[in-house]
Amino acid sequence: MGVWLNRSSILADGFILLGIFSHSQTDLVLFSVVVVVFIVALCGNVLLVFLIYIDPQLHTPMYFFLSQLSLMDLMLVCTNVPKMAVNFLTDTKFISFMGCTIQIGFFVSLVGSEGLLLGLMAYDRYVAISHPLHYPILMSQRVCLQIVGSSWAFGILDGIIQMVAAMSLHYCGSRNVDHFFCEVPALLKLACADTSLFDTLLFACCVFMLLLPFSIIVASYALILRAVLHMHCAQARKKALATCSSHLTAVSLFYGAAMFIYLRPRHYRAPSHDKVVSIFYTVLTPMLNPLIYSLRNREVMAALRKQLKHCRISSQTIAGLAASTEAPRHFTPDTTTS
Repeated sequence: MGVWLNRSSILADGFILLGIFSHSQTDLVLFSVVVVVFIVALCGNVLLVFLIYIDPQLHTPMYFFLSQLSLMDLMLVCTNVPKMAVNFLTDTKFISFMGCTIQIGFFVSLVGSEGLLLGLMAYDRYVAISHPLHYPILMSQRVCLQIVGSSWAFGILDGIIQMVAAMSLHYCGSRNVDHFFCEVPALLKLACADTSLFDTLLFACCVFMLLLPFSIIVASYALILRAVLHMHCAQARKKALATCSSHLTAVSLFYGAAMFIYLRPRHYRAPSHDKVVSIFYTVLTPMLNPLIYSLRNREVMAALRKQLKHCRISSQTIAGLAASTEAPRHFTPDTTTS
């Protein structure tokens, strides 16, 4: 009876997110850094999606995938950081049961979708380098839509499974979640029932959503490396490696942090480590992705310069029109005598 009363209390009152920052001077500085990184991630991903949408030169499969990656990053930073900032600034630390459920669903769906998309983007690079003549056929618009659609679909399915399973558990006793957002492993510590079955389900989902695309990445880049080694032209070899370097950097950042969080044995997990690494791949990685793909990409930088030039010309044109519409005023002295 007491268990059900505690469960009803949690359903009514929600959870307390202990957060990652205190109100010390050091943590205030770190919180400010996180907010700046969040703003940069927000602006960078919005700008990248805008450039890819508006510039015809970027209407290729690789940039279509990149626009979807930026959209996922944009949604990911907006899922956790605003709530963390509000809780820190208002010192409430509260999240409702429904809010926690929605946060789990969005977070798991977006992380899963991004992991799958990064894996399938490696296949795109393999086709572009190993089969350049057949690239328009192998990576047609239909294939690109199927790749993006399957990434979103499996990610959302993973999110729904984990969300329903986590929220169907019985929670009793403490309502304090030792994290800055509702993450499934942190919630499991509050469950008053045996979670061994759910741990197995969670591990299976993580293996599928992380190791499967990671194996696609490893296989694709092994084939890419073999193709590059057989190239006789040094310039072509250099160009092929340059096209892969941005994707490899993004993959290393994302999968390194995600595997550290979800594929470690449970007895090796520490809340302090999990919170720091979570900041890394939920805030820092979404900020770095548009920088990696823009600063190291001539086509994106050319599109940015083109849009800045258009804006400058438009502003000068508007200023010129505004100046020409103002009629000059001439004042003549009054020569009449009284």
